[in-house]
Amino acid sequence: MTTFRCRVAEWRSSSLRRVTSWVPQWFPKTAVVSGPQEAAMAFPHLQQPSFLLASLKADSINKPFAQRCQDLVKVIEDFPAKELHAIFPWLVESIFGSLDGVLVGWNLRYLQGRMSPVEYSIAMEFLDPGGPMMKLVYKLQAEDYKFDFPVSYLPGPVKASIQERVLPDSPLYHNKVQFPPTGGLGLNLALNPFEYYMFFFALSLITQKPLPGALHIRTSDCAYFTLVDRYLSWFLPTEGSVLPPLSSSPGGPSPSPAPRTPAMPFASYGLHHTSLLKRHISHQTSVNADPASHEIWRSETLLQVFVEMWLHHYSLEMYQKMQSPHAKESFTPTEEHVLVVRLLLKHLHAFSNSLKPEQVSPSAHSHATSPLEEFKRAAVPRFVQQKLYLFLQHCFGHWPLDASFRAVLEMWLSYLQPWRYAPEKQVQTSDCQPRCVSERWAPFVQENLLMYTKLFVGFLSRALRTDLVSPKNALMVFRVAKVFAQPNLAEMIQKGEQLFLEPELVIPHRQHRLFAAPPFAGSFLSSWPPAVTDTSFKVKSHVYGLEGQDCKYTPMFGPEVRTLVLRLAQLITQAKQTAKSISDQCGESTPGRPFLSWLGFCSTDANGCYPANDLDEMGQDSVRKTDEYLEKALEYLCQMFRLSEAQLAQLTLALGTTRDENGKKQLPDCIVGEDGLILTPLGRYQIINGLRRFDIEYQGDLELQPIRSYEIASLVRMLFQLSSAINHRFAGRMAALCSRADFLGSFCRYHLMEPGLTGRHLLSPVARGSTVSRARGPRLSLRFLGSYRTLLSLLLAFFVASLFCIGPLACALLLVLGYLLYAVAMTLLTERSKLHQL
Repeated sequence: MTTFRCRVAEWRSSSLRRVTSWVPQWFPKTAVVSGPQEAAMAFPHLQQPSFLLASLKADSINKPFAQRCQDLVKVIEDFPAKELHAIFPWLVESIFGSLDGVLVGWNLRYLQGRMSPVEYSIAMEFLDPGGPMMKLVYKLQAEDYKFDFPVSYLPGPVKASIQERVLPDSPLYHNKVQFPPTGGLGLNLALNPFEYYMFFFALSLITQKPLPGALHIRTSDCAYFTLVDRYLSWFLPTEGSVLPPLSSSPGGPSPSPAPRTPAMPFASYGLHHTSLLKRHISHQTSVNADPASHEIWRSETLLQVFVEMWLHHYSLEMYQKMQSPHAKESFTPTEEHVLVVRLLLKHLHAFSNSLKPEQVSPSAHSHATSPLEEFKRAAVPRFVQQKLYLFLQHCFGHWPLDASFRAVLEMWLSYLQPWRYAPEKQVQTSDCQPRCVSERWAPFVQENLLMYTKLFVGFLSRALRTDLVSPKNALMVFRVAKVFAQPNLAEMIQKGEQLFLEPELVIPHRQHRLFAAPPFAGSFLSSWPPAVTDTSFKVKSHVYGLEGQDCKYTPMFGPEVRTLVLRLAQLITQAKQTAKSISDQCGESTPGRPFLSWLGFCSTDANGCYPANDLDEMGQDSVRKTDEYLEKALEYLCQMFRLSEAQLAQLTLALGTTRDENGKKQLPDCIVGEDGLILTPLGRYQIINGLRRFDIEYQGDLELQPIRSYEIASLVRMLFQLSSAINHRFAGRMAALCSRADFLGSFCRYHLMEPGLTGRHLLSPVARGSTVSRARGPRLSLRFLGSYRTLLSLLLAFFVASLFCIGPLACALLLVLGYLLYAVAMTLLTERSKLHQL
């Protein structure tokens, strides 16, 4: 037992200082106190909880983190629950932050071991399931203390339900709602210490605002993510049983767990809402549950809190309202939130799959099984399924169309594959073929049919709106196709659809929701519904329970979804060809091309480049990965939906992915209207995602076109003013020279006349009618002298001439003579070509 050595005279001389700076610490050996009770007797003023709370608040400002945690450990060990009760709410808030997000607490979501190893180690040791904080929780739990939690900070559907005086379906809230004296406002939940601690811990994932620069922090390395994993492993063990609460004092008895609320924990979902007052009164009786159920009360509470705080942000009614395009989002999860939920789902699968084979069969219900085994069997279908489905539906419909959707996708795929977390994992075959899904998982697939079918359709609609040339988007399509193409999985899904679409012969329509929501009946152990052998009934109950009685089911292997798959196959084929085009274009460019373009020796037309995407940033290796992902995704889709090669060839032709004679991509898909080309929806998709483009050319006055990057801006403007003055003064003479029919006239026309517009490729049919009116008279253009290329060529010519002892004047005469010979030759060739055209 920790002892306190203190100077009595020092404590008596400065009571004010003791209030603001007292902490358990070691003092000179003038007085020895053997325990917290004797300390309280020796110093009566310490019996007031406000002194302890005030001193701890002062230390939270003045002392370093390590010292504060060390002092807290001493306080938890040495003081009785009566005094610790007063500091518990403040301590929880100081760790996890305030519910309004103003106080960040210990900032566990951004505390990393590699960045702050000392603080990380101390925090993890203090908050460990077997650490000092949990000892404090169990110490208070043994005394049956209650703490108020404001209803206003609960998830939207729960808060709305309680404020409307309707008790939520989850047993987590039963017998906990506290009505204020004035009624209506300030509703609170009366929570036991374990519930209060877990509520704050779970909500800190949502309420705390992200810090600046936190985008580059890896979630799995943070203290919060690690704590979630530890709590799940401790309270939802895959091996053995849940460890009992640790004793708060050496040699003392372990505190008895709080009794379970009068409960119908696993049988209360889906019931029609009743009056909150009636429910509250009807369940105030004491609990006479089986003592064996105390074994798992913490496990039940932990799972219910995590599911309610992280997933229960959308109700069925709210989800149906969100289908409207004018609906506003009530809650938007973050990528970090989704990653933590995925961790929960993976552990729940491992937890449920840890049942022994003889405990999985329905007949096992009739035998004497432990509460933990029953809980393993009921955890996913009773707690998680409905809320997760609505959560995923919202994410699929409202998440941005970018690569961050990968987190949602992997969470979904993790839930769809419980066999990945089963203890009897099959060995991967040598030819890298996906392993066959065992028939053991057919009930799971059938009872989660909408998770497979409707969410797959939702993913198709997203994939059809994304740029599949991007490696990240291509990877997501590949991942989904690979999972659904696992041998025997498609057959299981088809079997489930057949069971749902079977006509009802005996089962009345009104009983669908009844099965999904069995009536209240005592405690967990007595409320398990009898096994239903009608598989079709189970599937129908699942669908109607998640979507409502009026749902319109679209079969995954029906004609509507098959049409979407064919469209996706079209886009995959086109994206592969686009990626290859970008690869070829990048391969033709040399490392010195930017420098040569700056000099003007290469084409600098931006129209010759594809819009920027991931391929531009990642290079040839990215192109190779994109092609591999899309190739395998197309193969898996053909395998799932039995698409033949002839169908794929027909799709390729219909998509218009053939190239023209110049090897360039064709124009975006469009039709010719009265006013020109009109883009089709496919054409707009092609432009937005960079799959096709219009070859934009400058059709205006060449003298007035924008100054290029390879030109000197001031020199171009000066040359334009000079050439404009010359053209204005000598316009008549130039026109007379160009009108001559002899060689001199041809020579002048070659230099002074602008090239005919008829030779240009005009894309708009509207512009063709105005071609004649845009013809201009003869004029002199000196703009070529403002190019870096021209000036560098002249300097290079003078430099080479100087090497042969040729002066600047002689070099200039030679250049003029050489150009005259070139111009004469070009004039003769131009005139001859015109005669052949006539």
